[in-house]
Amino acid sequence: VQLQASGGGLVQSGGSLRLSCTVSVDIWSINGVNWHRQAPGKQRELVAGLVIAGSPTHYADSVKGRFTLLRDYTKNTIYLQMNSLRPEDTAVYFCNANQDHNAFWGQGTQVTVSS
Repeated sequence: VQLQASGGGLVQSGGSLRLSCTVSVDIWSINGVNWHRQAPGKQRELVAGLVIAGSPTHYADSVKGRFTLLRDYTKNTIYLQMNSLRPEDTAVYFCNANQDHNAFWGQGTQVTVSS
């Protein structure tokens, strides 16, 4: 399973970005997809996640009400819509997919929010 993450960039505080995570297999074979981020000097943290075959989603408290997970299963893609971005959202964002007992990671995409 390979994951392709994209959509990062430089945005001003209050702006929006949409990150994409595309998996290389039928997404229905995946249990769940998560977005994580890692800021310089900080540990990687879970930002948001969802179950492919269900509706439950999870958001970190720091992004609730600002970030939204979107699904397009015809494209095997999960999006992270990020609104009202803040400088503290600056980080490298990674997506990961869980399939049975295996975890797969994509390369990161840099998000930089200027004040």
